[in-house]
Amino acid sequence: MKTYVAFLRGINVGGHHKVPMKDLKCLLEKNNYKNVTTLLNSGNIIFDGDEASAEEIQQQLSCMLEEKFGFSIPTLVKTKNEIITILEHNPFLSVSLNKDLKLYVSFVFDPLPKKINLKDLETESFKIIKINSREIYSVLNNTKGKTTKAMENMDRHFNKSLTTRNWNTIVRIGKKLRD
Repeated sequence: MKTYVAFLRGINVGGHHKVPMKDLKCLLEKNNYKNVTTLLNSGNIIFDGDEASAEEIQQQLSCMLEEKFGFSIPTLVKTKNEIITILEHNPFLSVSLNKDLKLYVSFVFDPLPKKINLKDLETESFKIIKINSREIYSVLNNTKGKTTKAMENMDRHFNKSLTTRNWNTIVRIGKKLRD
């Protein structure tokens, strides 16, 4: 068995695409996934499954979810080791935090090209601090802009082929993975 983390995009947002976490947990358990835990109400799932690539698990989950809930739920899967590595290489260490700064990681569904310029997405309040092939790390200053506008711009640029989490959520997931 191997531990995975699934991030579901666009569920339980503004009353659309309601997916109860209890139903989600039951669905995975019925499909032979073990130690299923959901975190928050925004589609974060930690579970154990047979040794397979994250992409294979991702495809299986996407099919199961659409069949069960009746609508497509874009799903991105990372291995436990990938999440631990993301946390160990924390790009936010140099950011001077205060209550108005929010840290985000956006997971992209398809690898980004080596040379990608996302400067046009930045504003006075929204800065991208690191990009690699599968993640975009950003900082939002809530005194100068709104989270929703920054994320809408990211969604539009990537044609909704990414899912974003607050860094605190990733830290909480990492803590559960290490327990």
